[in-house]
Formats: sequence, structure tokens, C-alpha cells
Amino acid sequence: MSVMPKLIPSLNSCLLRMTPGERRFAQRLEEKLEDDYLLWYDVPIGRKRLHPDFIVLHPHRGIFVLEVKDWKLSSILQVNPDTATLITPERIKHVKNPLRQAREYALALTQLLEKDPVLVHQHGQYQGKLVFPYAYGVVFSHITRKAFESEPAFREVIEPHLVICQDEFYESADTVDFQERLWSMSHYDFGKTLTTAQIDRIRWHLFPDLRITATQLSLFDIDTEVNTKQETSLELIPDILRIMDLQQEQLARSLGEGHRIIHGVAGSGKTMILAYRCQLLAQEMDKPILILCFNVSLAARLRWMVQEKGLANRITVRHFHGWCMDKLKAHHIPKPDSQQYQGEEYTEKLVQQVIQAVDAGLIPTGRYGTVMIDEGHDFQPEWLKLVVQMVDPQTNSLLVLYDDAQNLYREKFRKKFSFRSLGIQAQGRTTILKLNYRNTAEVLAVAYEFAKEAMISIGKNLEDMPVLVEPTSVGRHGPTPELINLPSFRQEIEYLKTRVQQFHERGTSWNEMAIVYRSKFMGEQVYQQLQQALIPVEWVNANSASRDYKPAQRSIKLMTMHSSKGLEFPVVFIPGIGYLPNQSCNPTAEARLLYVAMTRAINQLILTYHRNSNFAVRIKSALRSLSIQHPLF
Repeated sequence: MSVMPKLIPSLNSCLLRMTPGERRFAQRLEEKLEDDYLLWYDVPIGRKRLHPDFIVLHPHRGIFVLEVKDWKLSSILQVNPDTATLITPERIKHVKNPLRQAREYALALTQLLEKDPVLVHQHGQYQGKLVFPYAYGVVFSHITRKAFESEPAFREVIEPHLVICQDEFYESADTVDFQERLWSMSHYDFGKTLTTAQIDRIRWHLFPDLRITATQLSLFDIDTEVNTKQETSLELIPDILRIMDLQQEQLARSLGEGHRIIHGVAGSGKTMILAYRCQLLAQEMDKPILILCFNVSLAARLRWMVQEKGLANRITVRHFHGWCMDKLKAHHIPKPDSQQYQGEEYTEKLVQQVIQAVDAGLIPTGRYGTVMIDEGHDFQPEWLKLVVQMVDPQTNSLLVLYDDAQNLYREKFRKKFSFRSLGIQAQGRTTILKLNYRNTAEVLAVAYEFAKEAMISIGKNLEDMPVLVEPTSVGRHGPTPELINLPSFRQEIEYLKTRVQQFHERGTSWNEMAIVYRSKFMGEQVYQQLQQALIPVEWVNANSASRDYKPAQRSIKLMTMHSSKGLEFPVVFIPGIGYLPNQSCNPTAEARLLYVAMTRAINQLILTYHRNSNFAVRIKSALRSLSIQHPLF
């Protein structure tokens, strides 16, 4: 028995905006087609954001554009090749002929795809034409085939083979008959089968909002309103296209009302999905949007992207404790005494004062149309409970991104809890993302092999509790991570200076490289030496500089391991491995911290050490494991 294809967005998330005919036809598409079909409903395509009702894509049968009309024969006054005149309860209405509408969508689609040399014939009779068929048609949900055939004038302007009628997609309709009715719309068939890579290219062209640039957080940087010159330039079509996979697309497009939790491994695109969701809601929602995370650097990165996109007046991005400070200030509530409380004690008191003020009604709840939490694994249960109260009950829109493997504060805040106990009602709306897209298979294999013993879940694999998700590589390969032994830490810095200059001379931008360190003295020495060598460097963690973090600035990013969380760079250097694990910290927590730092590397990871510490030995062992076929490959 074949598996049914799934509509994108999911059928349940579309029901309220579908007409009865669209709803019934969508159900038949899912029921009557095999799982190698791809189905989209009302998803905008291309630069002009065209909205066909349905797009159907099959590796062999090609692409179909379908318009669904709930017209009754008695309501159709006249139809000509361009328009249709309908009788409605309010008035006589003139609309576009649905077949012409479907044809225009299909032609716009093919013109867009024919710009890609990989998708067209290079020689012969069909040179320059698509290597796969395309078709268009109309679905009449209230007109039977017999009724359609009984109107000769109707058939003259809407060809019978381009129509699916009411009785041809009843629930009892034969599966083969239904598919053949769809296939008969195709004007030609070259008999070729699309590869997975070609299908991804089609999706890349049709849906610009799904494109992924050099970093997964850069979805905000993609302008779906690209100009004609950009869209038609073959030089701007990259050789290797990165695009959301189908699970990510389904999830991003289907996130509807209610509370949602996404459990995902590092590099699985969680923040990319958050960014997509954020842009969509900013267009649809009048109420303010709040994005919270734990990491100050990640908050700065997200805030910068929001500002670049012109959404800063609609979206507030803050790290959690900064947001707490904002709430106290906005409502004239005294902050904790900084003389009496220091460090972690101060932040704990800060949060407690916000909670007490909310409970007392001094800080209002329900003011945000949607709240999104990145790095939910680093939030204490009481923080999550506080934030949930900020969601407007009318919209009830909450998204929590979670990866327990990146929980760097587990030992400190180890508390068992259920999401339900915190007011997060996500039963049936929890998704797990296992595929890692950020790292090469080599980087991921070494990082996970090194840290796998530290990856112990704090909860059972239940929908309502935090879970640990083991990463799976998407299979992109690159250089093997390097572990370089040098005589001293000073020599490690000299080595880094040489390597970053080499990378830059070979075309790597300064801001595509990061140096991630564990202890303050490391950062101080690296920063000083890079400045003396006139190498542009931004010390992200120096005092409050991370609040002004500018990702696009042409400078190497120097940051702590904690602050690197949520960020990513094509090239990552980690010096001082010989000092790890930090003797004053829990070794298991230190292993998870180094795992986070290692998985910031998109393509290349370079580690240095000058003494044979426990972690250096473990990384050597992980590197040796690459000589054997690793399960993550």
C-alpha cells in the first residue's frame, strides 16, 4: 500500500481559508496520489507572488497548476476565452476565465524555470524548453461531467480534457481514473524523470522565501521582491542551491494558531523556521511580536536582521534578562539593588521581581500577538511560565525552539517538568528535526563522537517533556577538522594569525571567520595579538559590546563558547583545547559546551592545543574514528 503525499501547508492548517470545493479536492489529492507527488495549496510563487490554488509536482509527470471553482452551472451567465460572468446574490460579477488564469500562472512559472540551464534542454528540437512537462487546468466542484458536456458553448472556451468535474473526485472515485484525468491535462511528455536535485532547483526558483544563504539565520536577508535583473541573471543562480527540505517547508508553512514546540538538533534550521514565521506574521498580524533568547549575541544577531528588514517597529528581539529589565523600567518598578546583589544572584532577583509584578497586576499580560522563544532549552521552567503569560489569548500564538543537547546550564537548573505544567499547550503540535544542515558530515561526526557520552536526556522521549534528539548529517562533505599541537598558547595565537590571513587571501571574508574561546584570559591575549597584527577583529564579548554586535562588519568575530550559541560561521577556530575541561566546572557540562562551539563551523573547524588534556585526547580519538565509516555520514 502506497503512502499518501502531504499537502503543503498541512490540510488542517488550511481548512479555514479553503472553499468547500478546495477542501474536498485537497483531500482527494492526498488520498488518490502516491507519495512521490508534491502538493502545494495557495503558496505564492516567484517575484510577483502569484497565488495559484494548487501546484502539483511529480518527478515523471511534471508540474500542474490547478484552479478550483465552486461555481454552479445555474450561476454562470456567460463565459468567453477571457472572462466569465456570474450571477451572485449581491450582483452580476465579472471574473477572469479560470482556465486563462491557470494558464497565465503556468506560463509565468515556466518562464521563471526556463532561466535555469539545469532545467532545460541544451540541444535538439526542444532546446531552451523545460526538460519536464507542465500543464494547467480547472476543477469544477459543483458541475458534473455530464452537465459540463451538455453545454457546447462552455466546452468551446474551456477544453474538456483540461477540466476535472465534480463526480470525478468523489471519495469513491477510482484512483487510476483520478490520476489519468490529471495526467490528460499535460500537453507534452518528454519521458524524463526529475532528479531530487532538479526538484530542489524548481522549489528554489518558485519559492524564494525558502532559500537558505551562507548562514541559516540569514533568511531575513532574502528579499522575495527581487528585481527583474536579479531574477533573470543566470550568473546569480548558484551552482549549489540550499533550500529548506520538505519537512522544514511543511513545518514553516503550517505553523498555525496555538502553542508549538520544535525539538531540533544544532544546525537543523530551527532559527531559520523562526525567521520565516516571523516575517509571515509581521505581514499578517497587527499586534506586536516578541522574540526572546538566552544568548545576548544571538539576540543582537536577530535584532540586526530585523532592523535590516525594516521590521524593528513590529518585532521586539531581546535576550531574556534584558527583556525583564525592560519590563521593570517600563512600569516604573525598582530594579534589584546592585550593591546588595551581584552576578547570578542579581539576575535571579531581577526575574523574581518581574514574576511578582506580573502576579500583582503591575505588569500587564497578554500584550504580544505572538511570542517566539529561541534557545528554550536554556530557560528555567519559571521563565517559560512567565513568558507564556505574555501571549495575547486571542491569538494564542507561541513558538518554542528546543535542543536539550545544547542545554549548557543543565546541572545548575536541573528540574524535571512538563510543558503542560508551565501553561504550554502543545500536545499534537510538537515537531522533531533530526537532520543537521549547518555542518559538514566531518565536523558533525567529530563533534558528536567527542561529546556523545555527555548527551544524556533529562527527560523521557515524551511529547510533553524535553527530549534529546540525536543528530543526523544531511551528507554534505568538507575538510576534516584539524587538531594542531603547538609548543605554547602564544604559539597557538601565532598559528591562528597565520591561518586567518591565509583564509582571507584565498577569498574568505573576515566576518566569515570566528575564534571561539573558553576563558577570559584566552580572549584577552587573542584580541591583543590580532590588533597588533592589524587584523580586523570584533570582540563580541568585551563588556557590553555584544549588544552592538554587527554581523556584517568585515571583522573576525571573537567570542566565548557560551556566546557562540545560535551563531554559525564558515570557518571556526577554537584555541586552548589543552586547558579543557575547565577544572572548576563539571566535565560533562564542559563537553557539551565544546560540542556547541565545534558545531558553529559550517565548513571548516580548526582546533589548537599545547598540552595533552583529556579533551585533546578525546578529540584525537574522534578524528581517528573518521578513518572508519562513521554512522553520521
